[in-house]
Amino acid sequence: MEERPDQYRKGRGAQINPPNPYHNLRYDEIPDPEKELRTEYIEVHPKSILNKVTSPDIPGDYSMNPYQGCEHGCVYCYARNTHPYWGYSAGLDFEQKVLIKKNAAELLEAEIRKKTWNATPILLAGNTDIYQPAERQYRITRAILEVLWRYKHPAGLITKNSLVLRDLDILAPMAEQRLVHVSISLTTLNEDLRRMLEPRTSSVAQRLKAVESLSAAGVPVNVMLSPIIPGLTDHEILPMAKAAADHGALSFGHSVVRLNGDVAAIFEDWIRKNMPDRADRVLNRIRDCHGGNLNESRFGKRMRGEGEIANVIHNQAKLAKKQYFAGKEWPAYNLELHEQAKNPQLRLF
Repeated sequence: MEERPDQYRKGRGAQINPPNPYHNLRYDEIPDPEKELRTEYIEVHPKSILNKVTSPDIPGDYSMNPYQGCEHGCVYCYARNTHPYWGYSAGLDFEQKVLIKKNAAELLEAEIRKKTWNATPILLAGNTDIYQPAERQYRITRAILEVLWRYKHPAGLITKNSLVLRDLDILAPMAEQRLVHVSISLTTLNEDLRRMLEPRTSSVAQRLKAVESLSAAGVPVNVMLSPIIPGLTDHEILPMAKAAADHGALSFGHSVVRLNGDVAAIFEDWIRKNMPDRADRVLNRIRDCHGGNLNESRFGKRMRGEGEIANVIHNQAKLAKKQYFAGKEWPAYNLELHEQAKNPQLRLF
């Protein structure tokens, strides 16, 4: 890899703080060196926790996010664009100012206990990672799982942190009753690239171990090869899919990177500082997948892309599924147990 600039902030993905478009705030180009690696946890108490999923290309009806902002620091993360709504920047602020929704489990329990609530899988989280470093201290995801298990309610988890294995004592019995699916995100098998691209995530080896351990415990695991970055990680589709299958995953999904909003500036700054000799090539290949743009918002195309490069990516994925996942079955959720758990008197009939 190229030698980084002297001001490079090791341990962080974003190297800049783009201005917040909703506030008349501007950020210093180089923050206080003593504060630049510090993460601030800010406790908040929202009035609601479930988000209705309205996007036609995202499965499921509801999602919930116990944390806003994410210390993992994935430089490509689309969720960065939600941070300005809270008054912060999508750049370094997204990684350093993490909002903690302490009452998330209580809010969830109140919702799923309602007489009008019908069981439907809830996605944890859809935005920021439910097992990011803050979870070790606050254990909000753990509390949410306890509620879900108590009320026999189905849920899907997605994470790139091996901390998920801490909760196997809940996940395994939930899986036995077909109440949970887990997706592990895997972007690259190159550990050096992972450290730059996703600096505070679990290592590649730890993620594959998580896939293996979850699978061995009977938890159905999907691996998300997401996002595929053309010119940077697209050559790894087959090896990543094989690694996922070898460690017990039942399926995999993939998406093509899109750099919407402030993420485009953050990613371009990052790749020019880390790989100046490859930056233009990678950026141009991303544009080739999105009609000449780094961003893409069209439903049905935003995560798939279009054009020759995108087609090559999808064809590799099809080949990987044929070679490594043929004959594997994905279990359906059990939606019937929740009503009995919510209304114990039904067991008398």
